[in-house]
Amino acid sequence: MDKKLFALLSGCLLSGIAEAGQTKPNVIIIYTDDHGTLDANCFGAPDLCTPNIDALATYGVRFTQFYAAPVSSASRACLLTGQYAKRTGLTGNAGWTGLRPEKETIAERMKANGYQTACIGKWHLGSWKEYRPTAQGFDYFWGFLGGCIDSYSHFFYWGGPNMHDLWRNDEEIYDPGKFFAAETMKEVRGYIKNREKDKPFFLYHPTQLPHGPVAIPAIHPEVAANPALTPIEREYASMVKLLDDNVGVILAELEQLGIADRTVVVFSADNGHEIYYSQKGRCEKPYRNLQTGQLFDNYADKYRSSVSGDIFNGNAGMAGLKRSNLEGGVRIPLVFYGPGIVPSGKRSDALVANYDFLPTMAEWLKLGDMRQKDGRSFLSQLLKEKTESAHSYIVFGSNTGPAIVTADGWKLRYYLSRNTIELFFLPDDPQELNDLSTIHVDKVSELKSLLLKECGGNLRNGVNKAG
Repeated sequence: MDKKLFALLSGCLLSGIAEAGQTKPNVIIIYTDDHGTLDANCFGAPDLCTPNIDALATYGVRFTQFYAAPVSSASRACLLTGQYAKRTGLTGNAGWTGLRPEKETIAERMKANGYQTACIGKWHLGSWKEYRPTAQGFDYFWGFLGGCIDSYSHFFYWGGPNMHDLWRNDEEIYDPGKFFAAETMKEVRGYIKNREKDKPFFLYHPTQLPHGPVAIPAIHPEVAANPALTPIEREYASMVKLLDDNVGVILAELEQLGIADRTVVVFSADNGHEIYYSQKGRCEKPYRNLQTGQLFDNYADKYRSSVSGDIFNGNAGMAGLKRSNLEGGVRIPLVFYGPGIVPSGKRSDALVANYDFLPTMAEWLKLGDMRQKDGRSFLSQLLKEKTESAHSYIVFGSNTGPAIVTADGWKLRYYLSRNTIELFFLPDDPQELNDLSTIHVDKVSELKSLLLKECGGNLRNGVNKAG
């Protein structure tokens, strides 16, 4: 680890929160985009050195069994509302409409409890005015409203019509030629510096990194000479390095302002890994098994990095990618960091979903009753020694069908295109290679009944809209 970074974090750990005992902590969520489970060194990435993200995990709490919806908007809706995707009105990706305006968000709940609130980065929960961040509890917004933009023109070019998408609150702004990620960090730093000093703040920072299109001002020196990487892979790796550098910038800003020991930083992602560096012979699209030349069917032959040509192994050796109900589409990173506030060097294997985030923060920060939410607080797993999961099971939909995962490791997956069910025991089979449905018939019956109940009696209700 970088010696300056180590010293910075070690100093933070010693300072504690004694001087800040009369106020609630600030909260920053760094929410990455299509950032797979393994796209960080602390989660095992062999070709991606991420010292700042690693430091969050080293001096914080890392969750290893954290699940989310497998597409952007649905996942963001779950995170902000504490509800299943279907109840938020979003089971796919948002367009002009999105998260139902009547749905309460964490920003609204925190604002009602004395927090100042900001969203800086990617929204993707609806573009019409009544769906925007400023209508959903955020005092301040800077960023774009859709799914992605070109990093320099700030236009959305995919799917037509071409559309400019850069905003400050409800005012469209124009800064052509300026690199979006750099401008985003200026906004983040500016907000932290210029906030009201007598009130805690909640900053939701959904970065576009490392979502495509691949764009970077310069190749990072650490990957420039890596002979194992092709040019576009070096660019993508540089985007991940930039993301990690930006985490370091935020940590340094907090330290410089003397509020590191009063701030909780949460690092997570919206969904599983996606490939933005496809090329002939390496991660070809449509995705195919390079050993057989056949397209993955994600049933008999599931997507796996080892046979797809993905050098980064972005799904951590698990099956599937973004949009899928396989583990590689829905299991994502989660780290809490806060010197003197959050335990240091802790790992939790508790079963957690991103719709648990709001109930957890509500219990921690005394934000009020959460009984109308689907999520459950995992505060005891975060701050104390409790190891058992708050859930006996969690459920999620996907483009390919719903699935259920239990706290003891069983997973039942419905695969729409084949109208079939598979059963896996994840502790022994994280790649979902060995279907046990014909061996453990009673377990299939038990889990299918639970899944049907959560899907309103029809498994097709767990199929996301395209996105």
